[in-house]
Amino acid sequence: MTPSITSQSLRLSSSFSIAALQPHTFSKIPLPKSHLRVSRQAPLFKPISAVQSNVLLPDASKTATFQPSNAPNLLAVNTEAMEVDRATEAELKNGSRSKRRTKIVCTIGPRTCGFDELEALAVGGMNVARINMCHGTHEWHRKVIEHVRRLNDERGFAIAIMMDTQGSEIHMGDLGGATSSKAEDGEIWTFTVRSFGSNCPERTISVNYDGFAEDIKVGDELLVDGGMVRFVVTEKIGPDVICCCTDPGLLLPRANLTFWRNGSLVQEHNAMLPTISSKDWLDIDYGIAEGVDFIAVSFVKSAEVIKHLKSYIASRSPASNIAVIAKIESIDSLKNLNEIILASDGAMVARGDLGAQLLESMIEYPIPTRAEVADVSEVVRQQADALMLSGESAMGQFPDKALAVLRSVSLRIEKWCREGKQHATFEPPPISSSVSAGIPGEICNGAAKIANKLKASALFVYTKTGQMASLLSCSRPDCPIFAFTPTSSVRRRLNLQWGLVPFCLNFSDDMESNLNQTFSLLKARGLIKSGDLIIVVSDMLQSIQVINVP
Repeated sequence: MTPSITSQSLRLSSSFSIAALQPHTFSKIPLPKSHLRVSRQAPLFKPISAVQSNVLLPDASKTATFQPSNAPNLLAVNTEAMEVDRATEAELKNGSRSKRRTKIVCTIGPRTCGFDELEALAVGGMNVARINMCHGTHEWHRKVIEHVRRLNDERGFAIAIMMDTQGSEIHMGDLGGATSSKAEDGEIWTFTVRSFGSNCPERTISVNYDGFAEDIKVGDELLVDGGMVRFVVTEKIGPDVICCCTDPGLLLPRANLTFWRNGSLVQEHNAMLPTISSKDWLDIDYGIAEGVDFIAVSFVKSAEVIKHLKSYIASRSPASNIAVIAKIESIDSLKNLNEIILASDGAMVARGDLGAQLLESMIEYPIPTRAEVADVSEVVRQQADALMLSGESAMGQFPDKALAVLRSVSLRIEKWCREGKQHATFEPPPISSSVSAGIPGEICNGAAKIANKLKASALFVYTKTGQMASLLSCSRPDCPIFAFTPTSSVRRRLNLQWGLVPFCLNFSDDMESNLNQTFSLLKARGLIKSGDLIIVVSDMLQSIQVINVP
């Protein structure tokens, strides 16, 4: 399953889609539809030409000079003062404008949990490693987290960690310890509320919902993982439900179960189940203690769940930067979608549970179908923040090839959009009223428009909290966004958002000094060159600077 991640600030897609991460501290008031406003300390502006009289640049007489006599010698620059993801740096050296904007999340499972396998995914373009709490023990997940952190520390990556809760929907058990089981057409299987541990009878599956046998009826259809395997209920015997397989497929431990009656989803049982179960709270405590970067909440039905979790995280770890992602994967979520998105830091569209997959065939085959490629292409064209691999990378036969498909499709579609000048008639989307107030949002929208108009090589943003970088990502500029932050956790969190290239860099409140330092370090690493046009914004100054690299 390949979701996508998305919110009005962050968008994700996989056999699910991702939305944009929302900045964390700006008040949630409507964004004024006024012209670009700058502070009184901003440099004076003048038109650069009659043709482009609507584009403003700083007056050279009022702008700082970025070549002081004591400028650092590039030959003596300590490039280790700036950290950037190793795989991202390799992409940037092919040209910053050709850098992939859409991020990729990989679910880690038995196929990819080793250090070498994780490194292969990192080299291949993985930005975020997802651990699914439906599977594995805390000890198993801890080893994965340790491997990811070792990759970051020793191999120069900036991979973030996303912990995905199981949720309290109806799930299968652990299959008696087996990693998977194949259900064939016509086979008879028993679903039961009894627990067998490791001595589970053949073709018997335990179910976590005590009222399962009471709620389901003979003739109902039982769907595993949204329809990957399908059964028809033929008989009920006490706590056991006897079913015949009608659509064969692979059964995975703790897979989601739904049942349908007369063509409609039976939902009554869901109303009595909490969104965050007792197991989920234990997993959340574990994730907070391990310092994960994101917590994705399954089967979110209301905004109150997200608000409650955020307040809990703040009370348990006040200094934490953990972002909360709402998973949209049921009809219940759609009823309160706007409120859920406003409350969350991002939204994950769990497409598999809503009836559509992205690269499901690549669990067993080395190449995708044409329909899958078309589906991924459309998600990229719609500028989702990220694409996510689920079973393809967790237990599929070809995790590296599935990752390569997402990477290559993203690059091709993004290039097509740029070369076809798709943004020529594209107005940067208004930053959501939940994301920003007044000046910061207008500055970021204005900077994105200037960057597109002038075909800038990159946008620079200096941010201590990640807020301004998130706002720029929302505006979806045509050039990449170099986000400089002194905090490693902020850097990792920004690695999920569209178009952001996060750097870890200590900087001061003196923008002239920051720019001189940044230009020297980037030139020394071959990431920019003299003459490149850069648009600069920051948390510290409410202004836009337009600069040619000296």
